[in-house]
Amino acid sequence: MELSIIIVNYNVKYFLEQCLHSVLKAGKAIAMEVIVIDNCSTDGSEAYIKKLFPGISYYLNDSNTGFAKACNTGLSRASGEYILFLNPDTIVPEDCFVKCIEHFRSCQSAGALGVRMIDGAGQYLKESKRGFPDAATSFFKLTGLSWLFPHSSFFARYYLGNKDEYTIAEIDVLPGAFLFTSKDILHKTGSFDESFFMYGEDIDLSYRIQRAGFRNLYYPEVTIIHFKGESTRKQSLKYIIIFYKAMNIFVKKHYSANRALLFALFIRVAIVCRAILTGVFTLTGIIYSYTKTIFRKNTDNTNNKLIVYVGADYTDEIKKVLEKAGFSDRVDEWVNPGIQNPGIKIFTKRTDISTKSLVFCESGDLSFATIISAMVTLGGDKKILIHGQSTKSIVGSPAKDTKGISIALL
Repeated sequence: MELSIIIVNYNVKYFLEQCLHSVLKAGKAIAMEVIVIDNCSTDGSEAYIKKLFPGISYYLNDSNTGFAKACNTGLSRASGEYILFLNPDTIVPEDCFVKCIEHFRSCQSAGALGVRMIDGAGQYLKESKRGFPDAATSFFKLTGLSWLFPHSSFFARYYLGNKDEYTIAEIDVLPGAFLFTSKDILHKTGSFDESFFMYGEDIDLSYRIQRAGFRNLYYPEVTIIHFKGESTRKQSLKYIIIFYKAMNIFVKKHYSANRALLFALFIRVAIVCRAILTGVFTLTGIIYSYTKTIFRKNTDNTNNKLIVYVGADYTDEIKKVLEKAGFSDRVDEWVNPGIQNPGIKIFTKRTDISTKSLVFCESGDLSFATIISAMVTLGGDKKILIHGQSTKSIVGSPAKDTKGISIALL
């Protein structure tokens, strides 16, 4: 087996459906197995996914064991030479795995590889590349100084803001949402530390890979979608506290006692600062959030109108599906961009596109790679949803800090 893909699922069956659909498309040219570890979902994920994807290996845990332990469970069942830990709220392009394998093999001392990620609105995700968290770096991140100076090699060290997002580079930390490595590397370094329940486990593994003499690679020749809205909201105080606890485990494990003490002091101050800022933002109404009202029926709001982009070979079928689901009255326009224009220039010619929601229906002549390219071209401020050919759902996440949208088309 050439590649084993390990996905940890928890109550996101529709996102997982779209993820698996894209994964199987990307794996056609290689020997691949897909292993899903379900952390005791209560949304019917197991029955739903097993019916749609009978060829994958699906394991249901009796309880939520956390991300790290679930990944290790999947790894114990994997037989591939290469291992990819992949989040369920992702979509990969058709050439993703072939490119990653080729680049990994070509790089001397390669330990692990990550790719360029965008959110569900097409915006670049800075966590695609990160530095190791010392006290100052984490303080700058949690207090917002890294946001104020996004390209500074000093203030923006956590997200390596001085390294261009489109340039191949050696970095410190790879995201657990897409972490490509080999079984041989994991045998030498160990896999995820199960003392991390959520957050921090990817930093710890990246650190051990680097300490073992291997290189962590950022490979932006591949771009994937990571919807993000299905995890803890990054602006919330709850996230800050979870992040602090995870970083505390990391520094106690790898840093000296004095450095760990300094780190704890800095982070506590940062948490207080963020709590104050969060309170101010809440009171003044600055926190902005999209909701599912773009699909609320019986309204004349133009934001509820849909522009559906679909491959010519799939237009008739998706029209029937949306009509059956009750959304046909929302469709303002059907567009077939074709396969000869991956930049999708047709989008930039629209004057009213910002007032409508876009639905990309992947099919034969409208690939996931083309959809991802179009999302980047659009500039990251559009309401976008995605449907894989013959799947039973539509998913999206208008902003990385809000709850995602998932709609059943049954």
